[in-house]
Amino acid sequence: MNRDIKEANRKPYLNSRIWTAKSAPENSGFQMKVKNEKQSWAAVSPSEVVYHFGTSGLSVAAATAVTHPLDVLKVRLQMQLVGQKGPLTGMGRLFLHTFKKEGPRFLYLGLTPALTRSVLYGGLRLGLYEPSKYACNWAFGSSNLFAKIGSGGFAGAIATALTNPVEVLKVRLQMNPNLSPTGELRRIVTEEGAKALWKGVGPAMARAAMLTASQLATYDETKLTLIRLTSLEEGFHLHLISSTVAGLVSTLVTAPVDMVKTRLMLQQESKKAGNYKNGFHCAYQVMLTEGPRGLYKGSLATFARLGPQTTITFILCEKLRELAGLNAI
Repeated sequence: MNRDIKEANRKPYLNSRIWTAKSAPENSGFQMKVKNEKQSWAAVSPSEVVYHFGTSGLSVAAATAVTHPLDVLKVRLQMQLVGQKGPLTGMGRLFLHTFKKEGPRFLYLGLTPALTRSVLYGGLRLGLYEPSKYACNWAFGSSNLFAKIGSGGFAGAIATALTNPVEVLKVRLQMNPNLSPTGELRRIVTEEGAKALWKGVGPAMARAAMLTASQLATYDETKLTLIRLTSLEEGFHLHLISSTVAGLVSTLVTAPVDMVKTRLMLQQESKKAGNYKNGFHCAYQVMLTEGPRGLYKGSLATFARLGPQTTITFILCEKLRELAGLNAI
């Protein structure tokens, strides 16, 4: 009973921890709580919606600004020896070589589209998770782990489908220090057609679905587990541990898909490999020409970036929600 009361007192935002009548203790008043929380969706004000998506987008953008240099290194590592087998340059050596050749500016190539995408993509990816989870509970009467995974996958896929052109522009700029965002955007549309802005959208949606599902579901479940089994409550330490675990899990799940997504978006830069027909063809060609290890090119940079980014995102998002008068994820 104490455990039930402890979880109920967390009062998560917009019904993210729905107690069903079946699981609620008798005469505990949880049945009334369920009814009120379900009604809260119909009573959400426009300002709450703005705060809900805004805090998500700002937290992802802040984390992106901090970890962007690692994202640039990750893209450069993923584009090594395209269509060839051979020893790979490590992240440290690549950093020193590129730093000497291009200067410190290379670390922030593509930052403008990266931040633009972070606000839009991050706001949608994190913001749609809880409404999706509520919809699962409404439709199936449950918000268990599978519902959380499905909700995260849906939120990530939709967010990426809408923001893929900005991601394409970002990775193009990260590979070429002489490009400008507006000039490259015009060139893509003029020479390759508007369709090119959605290159790699399939693997990108798959990656985002896997990332969001693993990241948010892991964070969500880890928080519940820690609250249930330890003395931790909502606050910095709980958010830090939960987000660190989420970063580890999401990195392991998404590294190969992220590499395929990058290759598809940079096909114009990868003439040695020819044209990839789709994500599966790209993965097959990488395995065939570069070996299984090719699918994990840049994985260390991915981990070094995604781990801190996940931690910063969730800690900052939780704090911004608190300041905006919203409840925890």
